[in-house]
Amino acid sequence: MNIEQIEKFLGKQKSHKGEQVKISFKKRETMYGLFVEGKDYNDLKAKNFWRVVSVPNMQAWNESKDANLAKIFDGSGFSRLGVNDI
Repeated sequence: MNIEQIEKFLGKQKSHKGEQVKISFKKRETMYGLFVEGKDYNDLKAKNFWRVVSVPNMQAWNESKDANLAKIFDGSGFSRLGVNDI
């Protein structure tokens, strides 16, 4: 996916900020997580990279907001974004 597609989806999700997102990839398994807007958000976004906290790290991240709990993903590897349907 390109930056505009991801931004459009995230813009729609603003009213549901803090909700998990289903991220489908082209070459790996689907995951659920939360897009994080850290200090480097705009720099990463400009390069189509996105910081995402996965579900297993969600509770620790909510308590500490530690950016090390998130992983950075290349948006071009995303095939689809959706609302969490767990």
